[in-house]
Amino acid sequence: MRWEGQLLTEDAGSGVRALPGLEGIGRAVSTPEFEGITFHEVLCKSALNRVPESAALPFEWTINPYRGCTHACTYCFARSSHEYLEFDAGADFDTQIVVKTNLVSVLKKELRRASWRGEAVALGTNTDPYQRAEGRYRLMPGIIGALAGAGSPISILTKGTLLQRDLPLLTTAATTVPVQLSVSLALLDPALQASLEPGAPKPAARLGLIRAIADAGFECNVMVAPVIPYLTDDSASLRALFEALAEAGASSATVMALNLTGRYRGWFLTWLAENHPALVRRYRQLYGTTGRVSAEYRAHLRGRTAPLLEEFGLAVREEYAPPSRPRQPRATGAAAPDLQESLF
Repeated sequence: MRWEGQLLTEDAGSGVRALPGLEGIGRAVSTPEFEGITFHEVLCKSALNRVPESAALPFEWTINPYRGCTHACTYCFARSSHEYLEFDAGADFDTQIVVKTNLVSVLKKELRRASWRGEAVALGTNTDPYQRAEGRYRLMPGIIGALAGAGSPISILTKGTLLQRDLPLLTTAATTVPVQLSVSLALLDPALQASLEPGAPKPAARLGLIRAIADAGFECNVMVAPVIPYLTDDSASLRALFEALAEAGASSATVMALNLTGRYRGWFLTWLAENHPALVRRYRQLYGTTGRVSAEYRAHLRGRTAPLLEEFGLAVREEYAPPSRPRQPRATGAAAPDLQESLF
């Protein structure tokens, strides 16, 4: 059982019965202000996750304060990781949120180790650190303070407008370490956004967050991802989006098309069949058996977006990457954790 060793004391407070297979492993809490959501409070053994070099990702260390996400984005690639915890990748991912209640204290201990050399740390690479749960548990201020105090560059990617709460703290942190802030926003249509991202802040609210980040003196990158083929990739929609991003003060953008390479593919295709059945056949042709859009489509998307980015003065950032220092070699005899293990 992956939850072994995550036990909280039984007198931690009032709660509700956990899902089958999780009884006694932690405190499962439901509250009226989070109707339909259950928080599973656990004790983590580690806070810093080292990403194996074989993963070919542009960051080396991550922190995931929460597992599952109330943003409930239909296309979220992190859905597959919820199955590792014996939840499903569909409704459970949206409503069964794992909270690492002791993460800040564990992080501080890890950062005090002699082996820690102030490497950059990315947040928001799996599930959103500023989802609604953060308003209840307030883990991010402690994380930001600990990383800045240890001299570690900080990168945050979020849809959550709650980041605005921590802008004063991030401004202070930026006097000590590089801080990179990115907002995820890939469409403006309110009806489509409500269907694809039913729990996420509205596009107008995220434009307001971009504006607040810029006003605080940060350069704000925007993850225009994922671009949804045949739904959000038309010239008019992209033009309106990039114009709005520029007006809000974004400095750069990273544009990525939707990929369907994980177990979440079925969840997304079910949504597509229910909401846009005429597109199902085109999607099967576009994605084939690999789950990745064709090179031709990626070239088509670049050709459509590059002139717009130039027109609206948005720098092109090819991939999401934290402000980093060179990847450090592992100490002799140190083993890289399994990727699934590192997620915890």
